[in-house]
Amino acid sequence: MEPQFWHERWAINQIGFNQSEVNPYLQKFWPELNLKPGERVLVPLCGKSIDLHWLDQQGFEVVGVEISEKAVQDFFSEARVEPALEVKGRFKVYSHGACEIWCGDFFALTAKDIGNCSALYDRAALIALPSDMRWRYVEHLNRILPADCRGLLISLDYEQSEIDGPPFSVPDDEVMQLLSPEWRVKLIADEDVLQKSRKFLEAGASRLIESAYRMFRR
Repeated sequence: MEPQFWHERWAINQIGFNQSEVNPYLQKFWPELNLKPGERVLVPLCGKSIDLHWLDQQGFEVVGVEISEKAVQDFFSEARVEPALEVKGRFKVYSHGACEIWCGDFFALTAKDIGNCSALYDRAALIALPSDMRWRYVEHLNRILPADCRGLLISLDYEQSEIDGPPFSVPDDEVMQLLSPEWRVKLIADEDVLQKSRKFLEAGASRLIESAYRMFRR
């Protein structure tokens, strides 16, 4: 998706992908990664997700990346905090405490920019991208994340012909194909959440499988 698409979605507040509660998979499975407080967590295409606050509260250093400056500003204003702002290369970096969000193009991000992020949390990045960008996204993750990185990925599987993305359908076989060359990936949960999604129900979707994966960099 081109950046303008996301700028327009945020400008008109068409952000059905944003959740009002902390993701239950994050709360349930994140402790299984055996990370230590103080480790840095990369959260690509983070929007204004409150999941960042949860990670911060668990004692991690959070590094979000988001193209929409409105989303970044909303994140901090809704938390009722005044972030510091610093320009670093092609990014505006908003930060408060142990949480920072790099506002700019994810694909312009370098390993030096994010520091040693030993963890990855992807709830809405891979599924936000059309098929021709997903390989590019994973390849860029592999360039900027260290060999000992571990993470949690959440994906969706539905009949793509029934409804347009984003979010896009990225079924289990594609997740494995995309990640397995560089990561050990294990499916740890899946659930049909169709009845919880008004958008997919109204579109006539026949299924909506939400899946969680545990990832360890090889």
